[in-house]
Amino acid sequence: MTQTVGFVGLGNMGLPMARNLLKAGFKVCVYNRTPDKAQVLAAEGATIVARLADAVTADGVVITMLANDAAVEEVVTGPGGIAGALGAGGIHVSMSTIAPATSRRLSAIHAPRGSLYIAAPVFGRPEAAAAKKLWICQSGATAAKERIRPLLAAMGQGTYDFGEDPSAASTVKLCGNFMILSVLETLGEALALAEKSGLDRKALASFFGETIFACPMYQIYGRSIASRAYEPAGFRVELGLKDANLIIDAANETKTPMPLAHLAQERMLAAVANGHKDLDWAAIELMIAGNAGLR
Repeated sequence: MTQTVGFVGLGNMGLPMARNLLKAGFKVCVYNRTPDKAQVLAAEGATIVARLADAVTADGVVITMLANDAAVEEVVTGPGGIAGALGAGGIHVSMSTIAPATSRRLSAIHAPRGSLYIAAPVFGRPEAAAAKKLWICQSGATAAKERIRPLLAAMGQGTYDFGEDPSAASTVKLCGNFMILSVLETLGEALALAEKSGLDRKALASFFGETIFACPMYQIYGRSIASRAYEPAGFRVELGLKDANLIIDAANETKTPMPLAHLAQERMLAAVANGHKDLDWAAIELMIAGNAGLR
């Protein structure tokens, strides 16, 4: 591969994703708000730039993997931002978890300039990103999706398309994160009941993870919740609260009652209020355990 791609955001997910692009043979031009964090990729062949605009080439491709909607909008519309640098034929691939309304807004910002916006959020924790095992959902202009197909293939194990509506993939991502939050709540309550009944938490999680709930979410989170292993965080409580808020905003926008989403939001808010914002989001179990009189 000789195509050059810009990559903005080297957090827990962005760093291994950019590294996999380098391994696949792409030339990667990296911008990160804190430059020191990008230096590890310089030794692996990435070009590190000090200005955001320098990570973008006219009619090129730039990927953003940032923490929240405000951060994505800032790199698109702020001084020296992506929108002004991409130009006609350029493609912005947003792989962050953001609101569907934000995806629509970003697509509308790019359109008058002739550049295209693709929403391509991912499912998977940092270890999955490192192993190129992410599941990617995408939506946006068909021609742009074809052009970025090799890039997504270099970062994930599969890409699923949800049409041309730029907000569709963002909605899929929120639906998926809501379902994960539901798993965390279910496991937390079930293991609290088991512990208060004198059962071994780890034995229970292992049994269900190997039998009727033999799937990655119950296995990965079953192990971490059973042993209360919430550090290092694969996905922090603080970001989980952000996503819970996005889910409820989308529910309100579409007039969709989601009572369990409100419960998940309360759990996340309580965890943040109790000083757990930097733990893994499975740590909402601590709130459940506390309500049950455990620990």
